[in-house]
Amino acid sequence: MIICVCRAVGERAVREAIRSGAHSVAELAQVTGASTDCGTCAKHLVELIAEELTPPASPPAPAPPR
Repeated sequence: MIICVCRAVGERAVREAIRSGAHSVAELAQVTGASTDCGTCAKHLVELIAEELTPPASPPAPAPPR
């Protein structure tokens, strides 16, 4: 899916950049070019940063035997 229409930056490229250390909109802009024109995609970049940097939830502990 395209995240930045102005620069034709896709979600995959953004996620790869985040995994490689770009953890802010400014860093993503430097690496991918996203959000360097109109800035409309910045909110999506913030969402993707949060998704990528949030650790997965742990499974619930098993219930104790009765």
